[in-house]
Amino acid sequence: MSAPMPSGPRGRPYVKPIGPPAGAHVPPAAPAAAEHDPYAPYDVGAVSVGDLVGNVTRDLSTLMRQELALAQAELKQEATKTAKGAGIMAGAAVAGWFVLLFLSVALWAGLSNVMDPGWAAVIVAVIWAVIAAVLFATGRAKLRQVHPTAERTVETLSQVPDALKGSRGGNP
Repeated sequence: MSAPMPSGPRGRPYVKPIGPPAGAHVPPAAPAAAEHDPYAPYDVGAVSVGDLVGNVTRDLSTLMRQELALAQAELKQEATKTAKGAGIMAGAAVAGWFVLLFLSVALWAGLSNVMDPGWAAVIVAVIWAVIAAVLFATGRAKLRQVHPTAERTVETLSQVPDALKGSRGGNP
């Protein structure tokens, strides 16, 4: 007895297709030299203009999608840096507020036992002003590390016109 034939959709026997479907356009194979060097010139005389335009369009579309993905990755990275800097600044503000509120009252009350309450309040205010300045400087330094432009994307996009003219890597 022979083995049962595997079935495809709707219980019909599955038959492995041979070659492309009828009417499908199959582009001509590239010469063997192109397998080793993608920049090796080959005769395009046998390729139709429509195929060449289609290839260029596909390659430009792929390039633009890749550049867009790179820009998105760079902007996400910069947004993460910005969020971290802003989070540090917000945390410093909240912590500074509560510390200023509770310790200032306690320190002012303690210093009021040895000096005039007015001078005690001035001393407490100067201490917290120094602390606030240090926290602000730290947060500002974090925010200065942010680069809002996608530098690598701008660099690679500037090479596209040269690539379209036929030069590679920006070299004429």
